[in-house]
Amino acid sequence: MEFRGKKRHTKLTGGRKEELYPYSLQFYQQPPTENISLAEFETLAVERLKLLKMIENLGVSYVKGSEKYKEKLEAELRKLKFSYRLQDDLSNDVYDQRRKDHVSHFIVRLAYCQSEDLRRWFIQQEMDLFRFRFSEMSKESIQKFLAHNNLTYKAISDEQKNLYANDLLSSSSALSVTKLEDQEFYKIEFWNAADLVRTRKVYVWEGFAYIPFQEIVIIILNDFRTKLSKALALSARSLPVVQSDERLQPLLNHLSHSYLGQDYSTQRNAGKISLDQIDAISTKSFPLCMRQLHKELRDNHHLRHGGRMQYGLFLKGIGLTLEQALQFWKLEFSKGKVDAEKFDKSYAYSIRHSYGKEGKRTDYTPYSCMKIILTNPPSQGDYHGCPFRHSDPELLKQKLQTFKISPTGISQILELVKGMHYQLACQKYFELTHNVDDCGFSLNHPNQYFVESQKLLTGGRDIKKESSLPEGSQTKTSSQKSTNSTSSSNITNSTEDLEQLFSEY
Repeated sequence: MEFRGKKRHTKLTGGRKEELYPYSLQFYQQPPTENISLAEFETLAVERLKLLKMIENLGVSYVKGSEKYKEKLEAELRKLKFSYRLQDDLSNDVYDQRRKDHVSHFIVRLAYCQSEDLRRWFIQQEMDLFRFRFSEMSKESIQKFLAHNNLTYKAISDEQKNLYANDLLSSSSALSVTKLEDQEFYKIEFWNAADLVRTRKVYVWEGFAYIPFQEIVIIILNDFRTKLSKALALSARSLPVVQSDERLQPLLNHLSHSYLGQDYSTQRNAGKISLDQIDAISTKSFPLCMRQLHKELRDNHHLRHGGRMQYGLFLKGIGLTLEQALQFWKLEFSKGKVDAEKFDKSYAYSIRHSYGKEGKRTDYTPYSCMKIILTNPPSQGDYHGCPFRHSDPELLKQKLQTFKISPTGISQILELVKGMHYQLACQKYFELTHNVDDCGFSLNHPNQYFVESQKLLTGGRDIKKESSLPEGSQTKTSSQKSTNSTSSSNITNSTEDLEQLFSEY
C-alpha cells in the first residue's frame, strides 16, 4: 500500500476491482495494493477502531448473538458505513463499504500487531464481527463463500444420516426428527472441531465429528482465527520496514494507544475544586486507579515519577490550578521526608512543566485508559497503572472488599478482568459504587469517570462535559492546538490531522 499527500477523499471508489469483494464477509488474505492518502489512512483507522471498541462493549453488555446485540451492532455498522449484508448488486456504495472494510482491517492490523495483548484483543473483536456477518448470510451465500475461500466441507449422504440418526439427534438438542431430514451434516476431523467436541455439541465417531450446518461457523471461525493470528505474527516481523517510513511510525504508535474521546486538558473547571474537597471526592468520584494513588500519597506522603505524572495530570484535568497543584504536592510531601527547599528544587519544576509553564511550554493532557493500561507498567514500589490490568487478582479482590463492594459485584469485576476487559471492569466498578444498573456511557478515560460521577451525584449542576477535543499524543503543544494548516505530507501535520479526526468521530 502506498501513501500520497493530504488531499481528503470521502469516497473510496477508484479503479474498481470487483473480483476482490464478491461478499460482505472477508478472510482478509490479500492485502490492498492501491495508493491511499494519509487522510484516508487516518480516517479509516479511526472508524474501524471505534467499531471494534463498540463490539467489545456490546459483547459484555449483551448476550452475543441475541436480538439486542444484533440490533446494536447492525446500527453501528450502518452508521459507520461498513458492509455486513449480502448485496447482489455491487453498487458504488456497496463497493465502497466493502473496500473500506478491507483497507481499514489491514491498517489496524499494522497498529495492533505490536504486542501480544494488542494482537489478542484485535483477534477477539474481529472474530465477533466475523460471526455477526456470517449470521446475516443465507445458506446459499455461505456455500458460495466457502467455495470462494477454498473451504470444502464434505456433507454426509442421506444413508449415513439415517444410520447415525439417533446419535445425531442426541448430540444436537435443537434438532427434531423432522428437521434432521432437511439438515446437512459435515464430516470433519474431530481436532478441527475441538470447541464443539469439548462442549459436547456434536457427534464423534472414529476420529470424525459430524457438524450440523448451523454450527459450521465455529469451524470457519477457528480457521479465521488461525489465519489472522499467523498474519499478525508476520506483520510484527515486518514492522521494522514499515516503521522506517517516518510518516507511518507515529501514526501506528498513536493508533495502538488511541483514545477516541474528548480532551480533558482544557481548564474550564480550573479552580472549581478546592484542596479540602479532594479527600471526600476521591472516595466518591475517583476511578480506582486514582483512588489508589490518592490513598498511597496520603498514607506515605510520596509517589514515584510514574504515579506523580498519572495522578497529577488527572488532578489538573478535574480542575486544580497550577497554584493549587504546587500547594497540594508541597504540603503532602512535606509531611514525609521532603522539606520545602528540596521540594522547590526537585519537584516544583516538573509540576510547572506539566502545566506548560516550563521548558517547551507543552500542555500535557491527562492519561487515557488505553495509555495507562498499555504503557509504563508499574514495578515494585509503584502505585500507578490500572489496578484491573496490573494488580494480582487476589490483591484486587482484597482491595475491592475494603471499598465495601459486594461479593457478587467483586465476582463480576474479576470475571471481566479474567477476560481482559479492563475498562469494562472499571465501568462495572462505577455502577457498583454509584448504585446504578447501567452507567450509560462507554468508559475510556479516568477524567471521564470523574465527570460522569459528578454529573450523577450533583445532577449535572457543577461539572459539565467539555466540548469534544482530541487528546492526541500526551505532548500536544500550544501551536498544535491552533493549527489548521494547509495540506502537507510531513508527519507533524499528519499527526495533527489524526488528532482532529479523533475529535470528529
